[in-house]
Amino acid sequence: MDINAIEPVGGPVWVAWREGTLTRARELEALAEWVRSQDPRDQVLEGAIQAHLDAARQAAKARRLTLPTGPLMERSFGNLAAAEAHILNVAPPDYVLGQMPSLLRDVQAHLPTTDPGRREFERIAHRVGNGLDVATRSEEELKGWLQIIDQERGKIVTAVRAASSAALSERIRLRSFRNIVVGTAIVMTLLAVGVALLGLADRSLIPLCFAPEESGTAIVVCPTAQSDRFTPTQAGGTAQDGVPVTDIDNVVAETAKPADLLIVELVGLAAATIAGAAAIRRIRGSSERYGLPVALAALKLPTGAITAFLGLLLMRGQFVPGLSALDTSAQILAWALVFGYAQQLFTRLVDQQGQTVLNSVRVPDKPPS
Repeated sequence: MDINAIEPVGGPVWVAWREGTLTRARELEALAEWVRSQDPRDQVLEGAIQAHLDAARQAAKARRLTLPTGPLMERSFGNLAAAEAHILNVAPPDYVLGQMPSLLRDVQAHLPTTDPGRREFERIAHRVGNGLDVATRSEEELKGWLQIIDQERGKIVTAVRAASSAALSERIRLRSFRNIVVGTAIVMTLLAVGVALLGLADRSLIPLCFAPEESGTAIVVCPTAQSDRFTPTQAGGTAQDGVPVTDIDNVVAETAKPADLLIVELVGLAAATIAGAAAIRRIRGSSERYGLPVALAALKLPTGAITAFLGLLLMRGQFVPGLSALDTSAQILAWALVFGYAQQLFTRLVDQQGQTVLNSVRVPDKPPS
C-alpha cells in the first residue's frame, strides 16, 4: 500500500471520548487492511467492519446540538467493539493467539466468574498457555495452539463480544445514575432560587424570625436585623416605661428584610461547599467520562441551601424543643451554617451509591472481587 494513500485520523474534536473514538477507529481500520492483505476472502465481514468504523466516526464527529451525548457515546463504543469482533473472526490465528492475554483480561474484568462464556474462554486460554511465551514454544506445540484457535474461534469471539456488551451496559448504568444526580441537583437549585425570590418578593410571607421573651417583653430577631424591645399584645401584658405595646406580627413584618432568605441560603451554601471539599478526600474518582464525582459534588450545594432554610423553618415552628427562640442574628446564621453542613447526612448516602456505581465499571487492571 502506498503510504501517501493512508487516510488521516481526523479531528481534532472538542471532547476526549471523540478523540479516542477517531484514534481507535483508524487503528482498527489499519488492522482490518492488514488482515485483508493476509486473507482477502471474506468480503461480507470486510464490508461490515468498514460500516461499523464509519458509524463510530460519524458519532465522534456529530455536533452536540443535534443529538444527546449519551447515545452518541454508546453508538461509538458499540460499533468499535463490533468492528473488533469482526476482525477477530477473519484475522490469522497467530494474531488471535497474540491477543489472548489482553482478551483474557477484558473477559475476566467484565464477565462474572459464573458466566459460562467466561469459563469456556478461560479453558481455551489455558489450553494455549494464555498466549504467553510464544517465542519459547516448540514449532509443534505452537502449531497445535494455532489449530485450537482456529477450532475455538467462534467461542473466543462470542466471549469477547459478551465482555464488550457488559462493559457498555456498565457505562449505561453509570450515565443513568449520573443523569439522576444532575436532574436532582437542577431541581434543588431551582427550589433554592425560588425560595430566595419568594423572600425578595414578600419579606413577611415566610419570615425566619424569632421572638425571645423576657420579663413580659420581647424582641424580634431576624437573620439580618432585630427590633427594639416591646410588650406583645398577644401576651396580655401592660405597657412598661419606654417599652411600647405592639402586635408581634406587625413587628415581625417590619423587622424582616427581603434578603433574609437569600442570606440564610448563602450561608447554607457556604457550609455545603465546605462539606463537599471535605468529602473529596473520600472520592477516588474514575477514568470514565461521565463526570459523576463532579455531579455528586454539585448536588451538595443547593441541598445545603435548602436544608439551612428548612432547618430554621422547623426551629421557628418549635419543632425542636429548647431551640425555638434564638436570641441574636448571629445565632440564626450559625444555625443556618449547621443545617447547611448537615446536608452531608443525606448526600453521604448518595456519595456511597455513586462510588458503588463507579466501582461496578470494571477495567482490565481491576478484576471484580
